[in-house]
Amino acid sequence: MEPKKEKSSTESDMPATKNAIAKKAEQLEQKIKKLRMELEQKTSSKEKKTPAPSKKEEKKTKTTSKKEEKKTKTTSKKEEKKTPAPSKKEEKKTKTTSKKEEKKTPSPSKKEEKKTKEELEKEENKTYEEELEEQLTDEEIQNFQIEKMDMEKLTNKVCDIVAKYETEGMLQSELWKKLKLTSRDGSRLALKLERLGIISREKILEKGRWTYKLIIKRTPVSTESIENAPCLTCPVEQKCSLEGEISPLTCQLIEDWVLIEITKSKK
Repeated sequence: MEPKKEKSSTESDMPATKNAIAKKAEQLEQKIKKLRMELEQKTSSKEKKTPAPSKKEEKKTKTTSKKEEKKTKTTSKKEEKKTPAPSKKEEKKTKTTSKKEEKKTPSPSKKEEKKTKEELEKEENKTYEEELEEQLTDEEIQNFQIEKMDMEKLTNKVCDIVAKYETEGMLQSELWKKLKLTSRDGSRLALKLERLGIISREKILEKGRWTYKLIIKRTPVSTESIENAPCLTCPVEQKCSLEGEISPLTCQLIEDWVLIEITKSKK
């Protein structure tokens, strides 16, 4: 018979240790569950401790808010009462001050009214020439020329025609008709001759319209009057003198030339 083998202590202890570990694990799980339950109970209890406001508390809050509103209204009314309305004396003072200020800003005097009326009348009674004078410069008036026309001859014609009327003068519209000029060119020519000091313009009312009368002041110097003079081509000009044998006082050539010019002017 063979002898029985004895189990080692380590092998016999293994199942005991496993059981102990399992028990401890169960105990730990139970503790964790308890802790969780306690935490849940604590949180629920806290929520229960902060209860919703009751009806009485809601009424109290409403009444307090209404009281505060009433207080603000009463304070605003008191402030309005504290700032009193202006008395009758103060109203009178304000009225008198306003009247004084109105008096300080004076209305335009009669002289100023007359001036304004005169200015308005002048503007209404402005002629075409006056408007031209405002628009054109001195250079434009003095350098005025009509196309395809000898301005020197034209000025001489104007002077000859106007000189016949002497101090009475003639209407510019009549002159433009004789010279066959437009009112635009004629008025500019009149302005030019006035600036040169050859004629003067006098504003008059003719048939309900404002126009100008042209009066001669001085005739312009022209070379036409001596163009055919015999003295320019005289062979004995050097010997000519008032007291000499050859004199303009007794010259037959000068006499003939003067007679020819007179007959031309008559034509």
